[in-house]
Amino acid sequence: MNRLEMFLEELEYIRDKSYKKALLNIINMLPEYFFHEAASSSGKYHPDYALGEGGLLRHSKAAMRIGYELLENPSIGDKYTSREKDLMLMSLLVHDGLKRGIEGEKHTRFDHPIIMANFIVDNYKEIGLSEEDAKFMGDVIKTHMGPWTTDYNGNEILEKPKTKYQNFVHMCDYLASRKCLLVPFDKNSKISV
Repeated sequence: MNRLEMFLEELEYIRDKSYKKALLNIINMLPEYFFHEAASSSGKYHPDYALGEGGLLRHSKAAMRIGYELLENPSIGDKYTSREKDLMLMSLLVHDGLKRGIEGEKHTRFDHPIIMANFIVDNYKEIGLSEEDAKFMGDVIKTHMGPWTTDYNGNEILEKPKTKYQNFVHMCDYLASRKCLLVPFDKNSKISV
């Protein structure tokens, strides 16, 4: 299955055609490991569907789907413009796209939110985004870890979310990592509801 086929459903969540194309460009720029590794090597921080072969991909799809469902609710979605919704959903799908860095290091990079945010900002022309849209995406991706901002040595590495956009993306990522919330996937890593 090619990368476009893997994301047909998710691309439909994006309303703007140019953003759909930009999202597909980002997907095509992601390293191969993104499509195969688990979201968590220990299983400690993610539900069963995010473990094993393709777990990171499923986690990312679940985060985007949660965001989509929330934004379809007028009580939540009406607080955002169509542009903001598209960019937040795009960010959710690729927020962990460089979880092991650009070169695919052995373990998760704690600073992966910054790496992914910088990747989008640095490559905005190739991706097909305006500089402003790339900065928006980078801004919400770099804070997706929420309150978990210190590395294993206690060094403050990441920023906490401050804006409503950053908080929304963090909330969706957080919900997608909760073991009590299960998202059903079929054998092709497509959400089956």
